[in-house]
Amino acid sequence: MASVNQTAMIICPNCNYQNPTAASQCEACYTPLPSLTTCANCGAGVQADASFCGQCGHSLANQTAAIPAAEPAVSSAAPPAIPEPPSPSPVPESVPDSVEVSPELVEPDPLIPPDPLPIAPPPPLPADPVPDNIPTSVDIYSELPVTEPAPLVSETAPEMVVPQTQIQSLSVRLLHVQTDTPLELPAGLDLLHIGKPNDRVPPDIDVSGFPESEIVSRIHANIRIEGDVYYIEDVGSSNGTYINNLPLAAGNRHRLRPGDRIALGKGDKVSFIFQLT
Repeated sequence: MASVNQTAMIICPNCNYQNPTAASQCEACYTPLPSLTTCANCGAGVQADASFCGQCGHSLANQTAAIPAAEPAVSSAAPPAIPEPPSPSPVPESVPDSVEVSPELVEPDPLIPPDPLPIAPPPPLPADPVPDNIPTSVDIYSELPVTEPAPLVSETAPEMVVPQTQIQSLSVRLLHVQTDTPLELPAGLDLLHIGKPNDRVPPDIDVSGFPESEIVSRIHANIRIEGDVYYIEDVGSSNGTYINNLPLAAGNRHRLRPGDRIALGKGDKVSFIFQLT
């Protein structure tokens, strides 16, 4: 059985900075760090969402990490004192003789408005004389020419051409740097295994046909797909996994972005470029 790694570090998934085990966020970029748990097989410290132990390769699919809940802080400060209301001033029992009492106010009678003055209507205006030569309404309409309405011309509206919507599918692939060979990632899977043929976990991405593939472990790394986000994690390979020339700790994962360089093993001998087309 492998010895327990007492100096396990949490590598930031954003900037790959190595943080101490008790850290909750990255000391370099302040990104929230994933929690750690203990492998039930060898007791090594691994990331809580890792699939396999980085020390012994034990499957962590059914193992959950117990995270202690923070106890609420109990305030020991005494409640603030409530000030007492001021006592009312005493009312004198007798009124001194020097105080004069004002007489009651008498309301005046309301004012009555005067009657309005009569206004004489204006004299009527004289009517204008009507000429004798104005034709009646019957004569006016009988002399107007009768015009027939123009026939309606039916025009056929041109047919509207509705453009068809074209859905572009996103293609994700790994470009092998040494041979310039693209590898299309299988669609419809949430977890892709990278490695070589074996009896335990058959690889979804087989790299056994590339040069220098002997440095790649049979169960080397995994690519997880969450929606449109891709993550890569090392599952306990012998020679390690490197992202942009920086080591990726076993059990930790890194969010892949277009142009990231993935090296399986030391020496950058089996390398891939993550591409989105």
